[in-house]
Amino acid sequence: MKFYIASGFENKELVQHVRDRLVEAGHSHTYDWTKNSRAVTEEDLREIGHAELDAVKESDVVVVLLPGGKGTHTELGIALGTNKEIHLFSREPINLPTATTFYYVDGISHYVGEIDMFIDDLIKQYS
Repeated sequence: MKFYIASGFENKELVQHVRDRLVEAGHSHTYDWTKNSRAVTEEDLREIGHAELDAVKESDVVVVLLPGGKGTHTELGIALGTNKEIHLFSREPINLPTATTFYYVDGISHYVGEIDMFIDDLIKQYS
């Protein structure tokens, strides 16, 4: 499976943990945005944006780790628009008054709980 992980910059270590577990299980990560520093120029933003766009389109599966930022939700939209399999993870139940409607469209698998159990389920599903 080729996967992309969408999440907020504040979840960098969590993203790296998920990435490492999935790669160890033999899956391919399409782009590791955690290696980037925060973009500060238009050229940085453009370059990273194109890399992330290409990576989402190249993936088979998009993993969304909440909470997410602006980019997370853009990546979710790209994944929906390109009919990717999407897995949405949150440690706590999603706060419905602040949730985006797109979390609840058909085709998105939801998981609430512990991250390692979520990863184990992904590995089983795509083995």
